[in-house]
This record gives sequence, C-alpha cells and structure tokens, in this order.
Amino acid sequence: MHENVFIFEHPLIQHKVSLLRDKNTSMKDFRDLLDELSMLMVYEITKDFPLVEVEIETPMAKAKTKVLSDKKVALVPILRAGIGMVHGIQQLLPNARVGHIGLYRDHDTCLPVEYYCKLPSDIADSTVIMLDPMFATGGSISAALKILKDKGCQDIRLVCIVAARAGVERICREHPDVKIYCAAFDEVLNPNAYIVPGLGDAGDRLFGTK
Repeated sequence: MHENVFIFEHPLIQHKVSLLRDKNTSMKDFRDLLDELSMLMVYEITKDFPLVEVEIETPMAKAKTKVLSDKKVALVPILRAGIGMVHGIQQLLPNARVGHIGLYRDHDTCLPVEYYCKLPSDIADSTVIMLDPMFATGGSISAALKILKDKGCQDIRLVCIVAARAGVERICREHPDVKIYCAAFDEVLNPNAYIVPGLGDAGDRLFGTK
C-alpha cells in the first residue's frame, strides 16, 4: 500500500463501520453513524496540524500552553453524500469553512460529470479535507482533486468511509501527493462499479431517496 494511504484499525471505528454496512440500519442511525465516524477520524487527519504557544491564566496560575495555529482549513464534500460527513468534523474544527463540488457518475459510462462547484476564494491557502463516503473507481475523486489543484490547492487530504482497491490505486498513481484516510478497505467492484461488500449507495441511505 502507498505510504500516503491510512486505514483505520481502531475498534470503535471498525464497530461503527459494521453497523453502517448493515442493510437493516435505519436512515437516522445511518446518518448518526456517518457523523460519528467522521468525528472519530479527525484525530488522525489532524495529527500534524501546527501549534503555537500562548500564555493563559488558569484558576491557579499563569501558564504557557499550546493551541492550533491560525492555519486555514476548508472542508470540501463531494455532493451529495459527502455532506453527511461535514457536521461530525465541524464539531472538532468549528472554524473550518465549507466548499462544495457537485459530481455524479454517469451510469452508462461510469465517468464523472461536474454540475456544481463553489469554493472559498482563498482555498489555495488552506488545508483541504475532501469528503466522500464511498471511494469506488476514483473517477469522481480524481476529477474533484483536479478542480482543487487547478485552484492552487497543495495540501489536500481525502477522507472516506469505504475505499476500494481500484480507486485507491488510481489516486495513488494520478495524485501521489494526496493523503488518503479510510475507515474500511474493500477489494472488489461489481460490474456496475459499486463497492462489494461496501454499504450500498451512501447518498440514498443518507437521504432516504431509495
């Protein structure tokens, strides 16, 4: 596996992924689990964020301690399922701005089609956390990464719940500078390019559209 690929082995994350995969999990529980998983993954995603020293006063005395620097952070969910990961991350990074990239996969060609893009004007100066629960062929993700890089983004971190080998290998080949974080890694895609065993269509399960 490429050095920039991180697969979470934490028991809590693995437990919640199993519940997320279950076809009997309700829409509400699916949404809550996606929220919780996204929050849990933030710890690893941000472990290299820079700190600065500040002086504060506790109830006992003055003290020098550390806080996050003012480095800008932008969350960029790929519509529509990526929206379900935003809230959990914002619980820990409340000042992160949010951009959106709208892509859908053509069911005949399996190629990504862009239909919406709205990003912070200075996103090139930000650490970008791109969000998409399902990482199958990598087509949509590669297209989204190109959009971000065309805007000047250099520090991009891709966060997904379930990743397939084909997609991961493609992004490692086409965008070797991008760090990939996933909660589960599946080997197989079916003839329709859906991850197996996967968890189905994350957007449909999140929004109750099927």
